[in-house]
Parts: sequence; structure tokens; C-alpha cells
Amino acid sequence: MSISVALLVVISALLHPLRVFLIKGDSTPEGLTLSVVIIFGLMSFFQIILLGINPWKVFEIWPLIAISSVGLLLHFWCIVKSLRVGDFSVNYPIIRSSPMFVVVAGYIFLNHNYSIEILLGIVIVIISAFMIQYTPGENFFSKPASLLLAVLAMCFHGIITLADSEAMKYVEPAAFLFIQYLFVIPAMALMFIFTRPAGKNIYEYLFLGWKNKPLRFFFAGFTAYISYLLILYSFRTGANVAAVSAVRQISIPFSVLLGGFYLLEKKMNYRLLWSLLLTLGVIIIIVSS
Repeated sequence: MSISVALLVVISALLHPLRVFLIKGDSTPEGLTLSVVIIFGLMSFFQIILLGINPWKVFEIWPLIAISSVGLLLHFWCIVKSLRVGDFSVNYPIIRSSPMFVVVAGYIFLNHNYSIEILLGIVIVIISAFMIQYTPGENFFSKPASLLLAVLAMCFHGIITLADSEAMKYVEPAAFLFIQYLFVIPAMALMFIFTRPAGKNIYEYLFLGWKNKPLRFFFAGFTAYISYLLILYSFRTGANVAAVSAVRQISIPFSVLLGGFYLLEKKMNYRLLWSLLLTLGVIIIIVSS
């Protein structure tokens, strides 16, 4: 990986937790999440217009679009629901452990065999993920629903990563995102509308935040788009997927610091220690793959 590509990945990794951080700290997380995907769609549209990119050839790889889009919808839904009951500094490190899912899925479905080093990395990730959410003196699974949703979000993120890295072999990133979000935006709006709590007004639930906190909503979408676009461009240059994934893991301890300093979540030192171990486990998995 060249220095320039590594720099893109590092910037992306530092921007990535901001979206989830803002979702956790918002009174209307579903509305903010929907704003993120709307901004994704708009920015990708402006980009293909400015660069003169033909987006319609993306339909040649429609199975990858479908897989990535469904994974994205379920990934976001799990994030929003898990953060309603769990801490950002607990759930984000688990959500970002998707390389473990890639390895496990390869073993179960593709008959891949793995070395002792990879198995060690998996054990470190599993133990660290559970210990991050453990509160000494309380039940080991103090928030099982939040933990389960974070694990599911991690699995869906792994599916997205596999589909997107393959798609970047054939199409431009902006074109891929534009076509993808033509489907994701209305699908996510309908998903949140039909799963909203009984009696919740649709306008207040999904759109009032744009009026009350427009800069927050725009910042969440803008930083998320730049973060993901940088990753897609790194894939486009031919960067090794495993190497990119390894560098991206610096977002895990950074998320714990964000949760401790800005959301005032407790036990930051304890969680930071386990998040660093989790990061080490993920890197072992990637480097040994």
C-alpha cells in the first residue's frame, strides 16, 4: 500500500466513527440516519455530474448492488436500535470487527482453512468484544439485546465490504453510490416509517431534526460520505482489501475516546484497553489471511 493510499485510509478511519457518534447523541437517531443516506445520494449525484460519469453501466453488476444495499439497510437499522440501549464506546468496536465475520463466513460457507494465528485473532476479538460491554459486579451480559444488534451490524458490514470491494473492480465509486442510494433512500424511509413506535408522527420522527439541527445532520452525512468515498477510491487503486481493513481499525480506540470525552460514558480506560486488544485481534486476522 502506497503512502498516499494509506493516508486516505487513515483519514477515512478517523471520520468513520463520527456518524455513529452523532447518531448516539441525537434525540432523533432514525431521522439523522436517514439524512446521512440522503446526503450520500445527493453528493454522489453532484459528483457524477461534475465528472461526467455515466452511472447506468453500474446495472451490469446489479447483484452486487442488491447485496450491498440490503446489507446497508440492515446494518443501519441494527446500529440505530443497538445505540438506543447501549453505549457508543461499547457497540462501535464490535460493529467495526467485520473482518472476523469475513473469516468465519469463509470457513462456514466456502470451506476455507485457517492458521493458528487467525484462530488466535478470532479468540482475541470475541473475548475483547464481550469484555468491553461487561460491567464488573453486574451480570456478564448486562445488555444482551444491544450486544446482539451490534454483532448483527458487524456481520452486515462484512457483507457490504465484500460486495463493495468486488464492485470497485468494474465501476466508478460515485456511480456505484448514486445507483445504490436511489434504492436505499426510499427503502430506508419506509423501513423506519413501518418500524416506528406506535403514535409517533412521521414528520417529527424523521424530518424535524433538519429544522432544529441542520448543521448536525449535514455534518453527519458529509463526513460519512467522504469517509466511505476515500475507502472506495483506495479499492479502486487496487489496494489490498486486507491491508485497507487493517489500517481502518484505528477507528476502534478513537471511538472509545469519543465516547468517554464527549458522551461522558463511564470506564473509558477499561474500555480503551479492551478496544486496543480487539483492534490487535482484528489486525492479526487480516495480516494472517
